[in-house]
Amino acid sequence: MNPTLKNTALFCGVGLLILGTGLVQGWNSALLIVNMGLISAIMALGVNLQWGFAGLFNIGVMGFVALGGLATVLIAMPPVGEAWAAGGVQIILGLIAGAATIAAAIFAQRRFEGRMRVFMTLGVLVIGFIAYRGVFDPGVIAVEAVNPAATGNLGGLGLPVIIAWPVGGLLAAGAAWIIGKTALGLRSDYLAIATLGIAEIIIAILKNEDWLARGVKNVIGIPRPVPLEVDLQADPDFVTRAAEFGLDPVTASTLYTKFAYAVLFTIVLVILLVLAQKALNSPWGRMMRAIRDNETAAEAMGKDVTARHLQIFILGSAICGISGAMMTTLDGQLTPGSYQPLRFTFLVWVMVIVGGSGNNFGAVLGGLLIWWLWVMVEPLGLALMGGLAGLLPETSSLRETLIDGAAHMRLLTMGLILLLVLRFSPRGLIPER
Repeated sequence: MNPTLKNTALFCGVGLLILGTGLVQGWNSALLIVNMGLISAIMALGVNLQWGFAGLFNIGVMGFVALGGLATVLIAMPPVGEAWAAGGVQIILGLIAGAATIAAAIFAQRRFEGRMRVFMTLGVLVIGFIAYRGVFDPGVIAVEAVNPAATGNLGGLGLPVIIAWPVGGLLAAGAAWIIGKTALGLRSDYLAIATLGIAEIIIAILKNEDWLARGVKNVIGIPRPVPLEVDLQADPDFVTRAAEFGLDPVTASTLYTKFAYAVLFTIVLVILLVLAQKALNSPWGRMMRAIRDNETAAEAMGKDVTARHLQIFILGSAICGISGAMMTTLDGQLTPGSYQPLRFTFLVWVMVIVGGSGNNFGAVLGGLLIWWLWVMVEPLGLALMGGLAGLLPETSSLRETLIDGAAHMRLLTMGLILLLVLRFSPRGLIPER
């Protein structure tokens, strides 16, 4: 079959699945799948840049997604004036002291030799750590004591939440630069372990530093880039237009906001996809694939492999950060406890592998398809298991086992899909050209 025709048919097939969901379960469910599918496609696009373009095995995706979520709090939430007055300046000074300590330790490493280097570095670190904690800790205690049931943190800048999307990418890119400078020289399996560990450190910081984003108490009520449903329901013109389509105001307002999110997310996805395609087809993209296929030959031709790996690692992580900011905006809250490896690492890697590693359109297809399966398999599995259980006597122990097993259909299906694709289309549904 013609590749263009085949790829078009695959995307149309995913569209039909979503359309069928809307007709059977309602358009509210369908639009929710579309929104999270678009965000998942952006995540898959970021991972595809790292793995498909450069062969970098990054399994710390959730850390960069979490930094994107943090950006929405730091940018969009209003500042907590009482917290800033209580200890905000101390926290800032403490962070500056910590950064100065690290800079001084690096300077000592470069300035001195032999035993003097060891003594000077240790001295700088010990004295700097004591100064850092002496300034930082009292500020944290003061801030977290300010109305902890509702705030207990510094808040943000009170800017439009859409600004947080590129800022989330910048935060993730900054973290990726730090990680890349220390870990990209490692072999692929050690790089995977390092990225996973650093991602867990980022999640642990978000969970435990209440002054930053309330920790596990969560931040709710994050401002939205689309109208609130209650505001639409109070608008007489909107209610009139909803009635013309035979919709009640509540249903119409819910569909309107979800559709508005879908439009925004589609715009972001299209922009990133166009940029990724231009990068892929540029001399830089050809160089990245040459490095991926044979690092030794690329180095022999004068290419700085480590620097190029750092570039692509930063770019892919930035895209994951953007998707994390978008997801937190959609949820309307930051919940650090929800950043689980199963949801943000395993699932995204399945999207990339099933869609087609090295192909940007394949990553987008995988994101949409796998998210649809992830959402729909559980109700479909429950119906299937319920039908099979109905054929058995009520006293049968197998009947209860089948019904209880429906909750595990998601993992079973993801594994089965992955095995089938690797067996019959090992390069993915839309393979790299």
